[in-house]
Amino acid sequence: MTTDNTTHFGFKQVETKDKVNLVRGVFDSVASQYDIMNDLMSLGIHRIWKRVAVQLSNVREGEQVLDLAGGTGDLTTLFSKRVGKSGKIVLADINSEMLRTGRDRLIDRGLIENITYAQVNAECLPFEDNSFDCVCIAFGLRNVTDKDAALRSMYRVLKPGGRVIVLEFSHPTDKITEKVYDFYSFKLLPKIGKFVAKDENSYRYLAESIRMHPKQDKLKEMMQEAGLERCEYFNMSQGIVAVHRGYKF
Repeated sequence: MTTDNTTHFGFKQVETKDKVNLVRGVFDSVASQYDIMNDLMSLGIHRIWKRVAVQLSNVREGEQVLDLAGGTGDLTTLFSKRVGKSGKIVLADINSEMLRTGRDRLIDRGLIENITYAQVNAECLPFEDNSFDCVCIAFGLRNVTDKDAALRSMYRVLKPGGRVIVLEFSHPTDKITEKVYDFYSFKLLPKIGKFVAKDENSYRYLAESIRMHPKQDKLKEMMQEAGLERCEYFNMSQGIVAVHRGYKF
């Protein structure tokens, strides 16, 4: 449940004004082990999910891309190959530790020419209208306090003909997968987080935040209400993850 003054932080109700700092604390804690944990959490499948999302973006050479909640730079790496030297990617994240980790990784890979960095809040993007051919947010929208505001902000900075891509953990499409996923998320994942990242609570929050995220059809409806058209979604891994896509015309 969300009110004007409170919102959810995992399964807890917190003051709306406090959520940004609480989420920042989670990602400050896990930034250094984020990639290792992603591999353990998904058995490496997150790399396939990300490649599918980039393919669905239809990004081409010379285009301008905003990689929101870009974290450690996995999608920016994939986009960089697509846009080439004539294109541009802005790797953006609200969390300075995640942004620093992503920047250092990309520099180590020699990816410098077509990438810039920005610490931003997705709810109020500091870019001009009609700036980007594609705005992508991967595994980040569920952590945003006001998702409707974020979607409207993405729509505003998108060029006509551009598309928004939302890659996010979602809701399983069958009961068996749901039961197995719940057991893994609430029994095993926090223990893995405790062992590898020395942080059980942050990974418990991540599991809870997934359950609080809108279901596939609801998120599609929210994207339409933000102004996006031809909205659709693609389930992967039995709905554990979904890619949503919408266009600005």
